[in-house]
Amino acid sequence: QRQLTESGGGSALPGNSLRLSCEVVGLTYRDYCMGWFRQAPGAKREGVAAMDSDEFVTYGGAVKGRFTMTLDKAKSTLDLQMNNLKPEDTGIYTCVAIPVKFASACVGSSPAGLADFGYRGQGTQVTVSS
Repeated sequence: QRQLTESGGGSALPGNSLRLSCEVVGLTYRDYCMGWFRQAPGAKREGVAAMDSDEFVTYGGAVKGRFTMTLDKAKSTLDLQMNNLKPEDTGIYTCVAIPVKFASACVGSSPAGLADFGYRGQGTQVTVSS
C-alpha cells in the first residue's frame, strides 16, 4: 500500500521556524519525483521543493534560501525545515510522489503541476501570523 502522511504543521510567528515531516510507505524513492506543494486559500498550488531520482533537490523561488528538504531513509520520511517564516508561507502543505514517467523534469514547480499524476498525503496546515 502506497501512503504519504504529513505531520508537523501548526502556527508560528514571523521569523520563526517549523519542521514538517512526510512518512512514506510503499514507495521506492528512485522511482518518483518527491516533494511538497502548498496552497493558500483562494490561491493556486505552489511548488515548494522537489527531489529527483538522484536525490537532487530544487526549490520554488519563494522559499529558496529559507526552506530545506531532506530525505531520511532510516525513518522513511521526507522532511521540510522551514526557517524565517513569513505570513505569505501560510497554507496547506502537501507531500507528493509523482512517478518519474510523468516527471521527466523534476524541479521545484513539479509537485504543484504534476500532483494529480501521483500520490499525495492529506496535507497539513501551516499558519504564520503575528
